[in-house]
Amino acid sequence: MAERLPILYNKKPCYDIVFTQNFQDLVPELENLGVENRRVCIVTDSKVDEIYGSRVLELLQGKCLKAVKYTFPNGEENKTLDTVRDAYKFLIQEGFDRKDMLLALGGGVVGDTTGFIAATYLRGIDFVQVPTTLLAQADSSIGGKTGVDFDGYKNMVGAFKMPSLVYMNLEVLSTLDDRQFFSGFAEVMKHGLIKDAPFYEWLIENMYEICERDLSVLQEMLMRSCTVKKLVVEKDPTEQGERALLNFGHTVGHAIEKAKNFELFHGECVALGAVAAAYISWKKELLSMEEYYEIRDMFVPFNLPISIDGIDPEEVLRLTKSDKKMESGKIKFVLLKKIGKAVLDTTVTDEELLGAINEIYFSEEDAHE
Repeated sequence: MAERLPILYNKKPCYDIVFTQNFQDLVPELENLGVENRRVCIVTDSKVDEIYGSRVLELLQGKCLKAVKYTFPNGEENKTLDTVRDAYKFLIQEGFDRKDMLLALGGGVVGDTTGFIAATYLRGIDFVQVPTTLLAQADSSIGGKTGVDFDGYKNMVGAFKMPSLVYMNLEVLSTLDDRQFFSGFAEVMKHGLIKDAPFYEWLIENMYEICERDLSVLQEMLMRSCTVKKLVVEKDPTEQGERALLNFGHTVGHAIEKAKNFELFHGECVALGAVAAAYISWKKELLSMEEYYEIRDMFVPFNLPISIDGIDPEEVLRLTKSDKKMESGKIKFVLLKKIGKAVLDTTVTDEELLGAINEIYFSEEDAHE
């Protein structure tokens, strides 16, 4: 059964998140946005296109002025201005104007890229998010953050652009491989850790059903996870303050992502970054030792890493300095005061940060001990 979660912007209705288990309700939802008088371009990547591209395009045929599809190669390495430029050319050739609409069909790379195209093409056209990964459903499709990477630096070029609708078909989660599914779960766990201790406990209690991908449990999980993000982004839509709490685990996570040349999935890096942030929280006497180890160990049953090899801790430290969350030369670090209560901190020293990176670093010497 479809459920709705309305998102407000400046205390006024902005868009709905629709939770369902099919694509059949997509057209009626788009009709509410006047799709019959608009051209629609599905933007997707090569991997998602093979599974869902034709299916969604077929649904749109005859329901709008024109339905077309723009596909770019799968992978984080294609989340670039070159892809954006190619998409601009495609839209111009297809005659798209400011009244038309883009539909992002895919994971976080597709959603972020499509949103940036929508924010900048003809100074802004509407777009709809149809996320197909758990990571995109739980996090990146909500809140209007868009962007692309620049010279390997994550989301360095971007804009805030709210979607007109977020349509989540939970059925698509069954097609994800285990690694990608659990990568997305890192963002779900993050929401519990920063804002909702009862939700964090619920995740642990429902561990088996989540790992088995029970659709009714996943729908409740996503409703609760998205509610956390909704409450944060409504208070601070353009990240002037509290929204930065959503970056828990991301400062070290993004640095590891770059240090490993994007070999690891985003959620895997977020899990590692969350462990590092929890470690710093313990060392600053915000968390107890028991809380730190519980947080660290709770990533393990969800197939997420808590240690990493093949990195240079000093390089990871250096990469944190190029993070876009730097402010006046200091990193706005997100720490945990307790489970369910995150705080912003600008006092984390290089020594503390390096200590946390070393905590998650599993070296060859460790392996031989």
